[in-house]
Amino acid sequence: MALEEGQNGGAEKVAVEVSFKSFKPQLFVEASKANDAVQFYKTAFGAVETCRTTQPKRKADQELPHIVSAQLQLAGSTFVVSGLSDDSASTKAGGTLFAMCLETEDLEAAVTKAVAAGAVAEGGIVEGEGACCCAERVTTVKDPYGFAWQFCSPADECGANVEA
Repeated sequence: MALEEGQNGGAEKVAVEVSFKSFKPQLFVEASKANDAVQFYKTAFGAVETCRTTQPKRKADQELPHIVSAQLQLAGSTFVVSGLSDDSASTKAGGTLFAMCLETEDLEAAVTKAVAAGAVAEGGIVEGEGACCCAERVTTVKDPYGFAWQFCSPADECGANVEA
């Protein structure tokens, strides 16, 4: 449990409970190579793509839509591959090319708990199509050691089609 200061700077401490449902490492790859990376993990390791979230072309020279996230299953575990762009959460968080994603129902409580333990919140909660990991909502904190941790809302189904 984390402790949270009471409202208006009061000295009262409030316990914050957070429950996580899954842990998903996220690999950031140069945007133009993200699809190739997904295909590599499928071919080389037998990963199975279960979900993909894309954004339409953002620049005239882009042939494929930008991969916001492609969720893959490998050996009973899940990981996410994302195309790195100038406005990626990873770029904003200091260029980290790896992030951990924790799925939880209560993003606000997760941020409160992490910040109370020494993490720094990186921006607000992103909702809808700007979110990743096939989640409806996502936010990021950076731990004291420079690693990015994303808190994602659970997603029952991915809205985008998965390529074969």
